[in-house]
Amino acid sequence: MSAIVEARPLPPVTTSPAPVELIPPPGVRDIIHVGLLVPLTGPSAPLGKALLNAAQMALFDIAPDDFALVPRDTGGTPEGAVRAFHAVANAGATVVLGPLFASSVEAIAPLARERNINIVAFSNDRSVAGGGVFILGFLPEVQVARVVAYARTRGIYRFAALLPDTEYGTRVGEAFARAVQASGAVISQVERYGAVDAKSLSPVIRRLANYDSRRAALMAQRRVLEGKEGETAKRALKRLEKLDALGGVDFDAVLVAESGARIRAIAPLLPYYDIDTRRVRVLGAVGWDSPAARAEPALIGAWYPSPSPEEREGFDKIYAETYGRKPPRLASLAYDATAMAAVLARSETADHFTTEALTAANGFTGIDGIFRLLPGGVAERGLAVIEMNARGTRIVSPAPRTFERLTN
Repeated sequence: MSAIVEARPLPPVTTSPAPVELIPPPGVRDIIHVGLLVPLTGPSAPLGKALLNAAQMALFDIAPDDFALVPRDTGGTPEGAVRAFHAVANAGATVVLGPLFASSVEAIAPLARERNINIVAFSNDRSVAGGGVFILGFLPEVQVARVVAYARTRGIYRFAALLPDTEYGTRVGEAFARAVQASGAVISQVERYGAVDAKSLSPVIRRLANYDSRRAALMAQRRVLEGKEGETAKRALKRLEKLDALGGVDFDAVLVAESGARIRAIAPLLPYYDIDTRRVRVLGAVGWDSPAARAEPALIGAWYPSPSPEEREGFDKIYAETYGRKPPRLASLAYDATAMAAVLARSETADHFTTEALTAANGFTGIDGIFRLLPGGVAERGLAVIEMNARGTRIVSPAPRTFERLTN
């Protein structure tokens, strides 16, 4: 298991960090129970089982002998989550990892507060965070801030965004506005869309590209040249024959807040409506680290935030060797949560999972790089920026290894 980065508290931030020895106290201790709430039945059972598998990997790799993981099935419903919570609480769990869905987190949160049990959920819905609930999922706000900040270092000043007309799209749009403003840049245009299909997307991307005005300008220029004599006019007209529209768009980069199959539906429409993705940088999200996104020619040169891929590759390899299939993207959340709990369980304090312990300023290092839980209940992460190219991907901005710069 040496290919996996061990989840551990980072050392105090200094100019020359020194490792912290985590040695359990001598003697026999009571068993430390940690609840794990995941959907093991119902439509989300395959994902729930993958989360359980990853948690068991961390248990094998890192957990001390007096650490007991107590998994229970939520069925993927709030009612199932309530039953599962009561089961692990009655079994003596002093912290709960999961559940997966925000509605389930919301259902058990008041029960956990009554028992003074903290929750580390796998959701990325910040509306359920706080009051003893910490969400470990990848927040769009963190992703947007990272990729916008990197784009600014590369000279990009004018930004645009293409966002779904959903609550998620609203969150991304607000985060985008904050990130661009904080960087001293400007937003040239934001377009929202409904369904992800060519009929719905085409008029939206057409507006984003200002295609009709640019097309009309091209046709007008052609008519002027057609009325002129001479070789210069003929050569100019010949060049215009290769164009669909005249001039460029008024932005240097466009954020596209989709992933997976959805990004493959959107990306080809950008060059179709004469948004030249060789000149306009496409910005994405964590979900772009997939074969589907990498296979799209219009995304060559795109940048997206991501955990550092090296450690993830090691985790994926060991998971596949152990369970016979590649893990889903979210499986690493369960590994990191369990590993974090296992490390905290080694402390000499009687209560291992207090809010103070979970929100250690130096954070933890896991499969997805450094992360720390903030007092407000969300996870702050150190992400890399990845560039797509014709041969695959490359890291253009490495993930930070400590929170030193953010802490100081």
